[in-house]
Amino acid sequence: MINEMIRKTDSDCKTCRSHLPDLLFEEGFAAAHPELESHLESCAECRTELNELRSTFALLDEFTAPEPSPYFDSKLHARLREAQATAPEGFIERLRSFVLFGTGRSFRPALAGALGLLLLLGGGGTFVGLYNTHGAATATASSAAVDDLKVLDNNVQAEQQMGQLLDMSGSEDDDTPPTT
Repeated sequence: MINEMIRKTDSDCKTCRSHLPDLLFEEGFAAAHPELESHLESCAECRTELNELRSTFALLDEFTAPEPSPYFDSKLHARLREAQATAPEGFIERLRSFVLFGTGRSFRPALAGALGLLLLLGGGGTFVGLYNTHGAATATASSAAVDDLKVLDNNVQAEQQMGQLLDMSGSEDDDTPPTT
């Protein structure tokens, strides 16, 4: 019992099962590979699978296909002649029949994409930032901190100009001290 468990490994079973078709169809394959024959003697699962395959192929050998109808060939040739006799449809006719009789399901994604693109470019183009509808005259709004810094900068410049004016007026008159 232990010897059987030692001999039977998963890799041996995988190897044996991969060669089962060879054992069925090739004469002398088992004699050329004695390790497969010894594995089949020790492994009941692989031996059962080989016997099931043999019985399945024996049943397939007994099966006979039904004979076709005696009118099969004549019906087939008539259909082929009809197909050859019809004029080939042109592109315009195929397109017309597809538009008139088709369900239109294949057009729906393309139509939805085209309408979405039209909305983005037409009315919603400003949302994407493609163009500005308000014109170039509109100024960009700045934050309150930027506005305060601009006011302070203007005040500093005004104080410097006032100081320069006072210095100039004080240099002409040395008796009066400059007021600040």
